[in-house]
Amino acid sequence: MTVKELRIDNRDWFLLIVLSILWAGSYFFAGVAVKELPPLTIVLARVALAAAVLAPIHWMIVGRLPSSFGGWLPFVVMALLNNVIPFSLIVSGQTQIASGLASVLNATTPLFTTLVLGFSGDEKLLARRILGVAIGIGGVAILRGASFSLADSQAAGTLMCLGTALSYGFAGLWARRRLGGIAALTSATCQLVSSSAMMLVLAGFVEQPWLLAAPSLPVWASLLGFAVLSTALAYIVFFKILERSGASNVMLVTLLIPVTAILLGHFVLGEPVIQREIIGALVIASSLLIIDGRLPRALANLRPDSRPRA
Repeated sequence: MTVKELRIDNRDWFLLIVLSILWAGSYFFAGVAVKELPPLTIVLARVALAAAVLAPIHWMIVGRLPSSFGGWLPFVVMALLNNVIPFSLIVSGQTQIASGLASVLNATTPLFTTLVLGFSGDEKLLARRILGVAIGIGGVAILRGASFSLADSQAAGTLMCLGTALSYGFAGLWARRRLGGIAALTSATCQLVSSSAMMLVLAGFVEQPWLLAAPSLPVWASLLGFAVLSTALAYIVFFKILERSGASNVMLVTLLIPVTAILLGHFVLGEPVIQREIIGALVIASSLLIIDGRLPRALANLRPDSRPRA
């Protein structure tokens, strides 16, 4: 079997930037909601409200959702690998380590995805991609200024965050094998419906959200933003990029999110941008050019022996 490299065209680079904005905004929404609600309940509200938004839209545009267990199975597994496991791990991990370090560890997602897809034979395992992702992770570390202390108190949180990235890697493999050719709206809707059912059981068992006090209006607004923008719309964009450019390319969004979050903080909230963040962003930009292949091709074209001879 010949495995070809999937490249990102200009349209999907634009969609990646849009996706990074949608997911960067999720940190703001979560920051408001976590003041009044426990984490698993927030995740439940996120996926359930998003499913409630997408289900009627799917009914009007595409039609009915699957009616058999076999039809739902690919989406149930995707929901487990792409939502339930990673969301639960990252929330638990952030109780042990700082959010800056968690974001750096989450940025290893493209590396895990590249390795999982490469060793499975589904995508080419290119040295250029591995080098580019490694440089990108270094850029995120510079940008965030995260501490990498491996004290006993942080080891569990670090492993949980790395487990999150690994789970996303296997989600990319599953999506490539079992969700190919399925409309982005169907993939997003069915994944979120499946996630809602599983999170209802998990959050109900651990936190019993029906016993909690009703949240305030700002928290309800943040939950709606979390669900509609950072989840429902974001997953439609996610599956569209996945369909066109492949799993390892769509996971590059985790390198872009920290840069987008800082830019949003600067232009929307007036937060200053410091020199370390500029350097980190430039390192990430160079890593994306390496991963995309544009920088290596440009350097190759500059070599004297690569120029056409008269």
